[in-house]
Amino acid sequence: MFADLVLTPGLILAMWAGGMAVGVAVVAKWKIVGPGFFWVAGATVLLVGAWTVPDGGAGAWLGLVGTIIGSLFARRSTVAAVAFGLGGIGFIFEAASYGNVLLAISGAIALGGVTDEMLLGHWYLVDPKLPRWALKRLDLVAGVALVADTALLFLAGATVGSVVGWAFIALAAMSTLLMVGVWFSLKEPAYAGVMAATGLSYLAVLTALGATVAGRSMIGDAANQLAASILRG
Repeated sequence: MFADLVLTPGLILAMWAGGMAVGVAVVAKWKIVGPGFFWVAGATVLLVGAWTVPDGGAGAWLGLVGTIIGSLFARRSTVAAVAFGLGGIGFIFEAASYGNVLLAISGAIALGGVTDEMLLGHWYLVDPKLPRWALKRLDLVAGVALVADTALLFLAGATVGSVVGWAFIALAAMSTLLMVGVWFSLKEPAYAGVMAATGLSYLAVLTALGATVAGRSMIGDAANQLAASILRG
């Protein structure tokens, strides 16, 4: 089931953009922020997802078009939610074309949840009156997805018997701990609580990206390519 997974920049970027776009669609559905957030978030999704289009298929194009429409209709939350949602599905479909649907979905939710947490956290610095429950929901989804993605990667054959394996474990554990830290930071009623949560989620974006790449480098065709390069070295 996992043997054909191909690790490329396109896979990582498609998962990342897809997860972010779906998260932005959910935030649009909540109707808690103004159009400025969707312009910033949409630009971030485009910055990541546009790189999947040159070598991608229909999913990448759907992701790109959906994100553009969502950004253009940022003042109409329902339209924006649908457009970003379709864009996210398109990018995730593109990610799934690299070998495995389950890993595409789990990776997208993990990366997207952490990144959207960070983006929305920054928006709280613009409007401190926004409700914190939105950040807590994104944090919970991201934390669960990180654990699920790690479990799926172990089922797929990831091991801890190498430097890459231990790096994967360390990065995955750090990412999860950072999201736990975000949860408890948000319990702090002072404004500094959101600032701390935003900073922690920013660090979690970096470690989650590392865990995503390291874990997938040990399975499927990626593992064969890695082993071959080590033998050649």
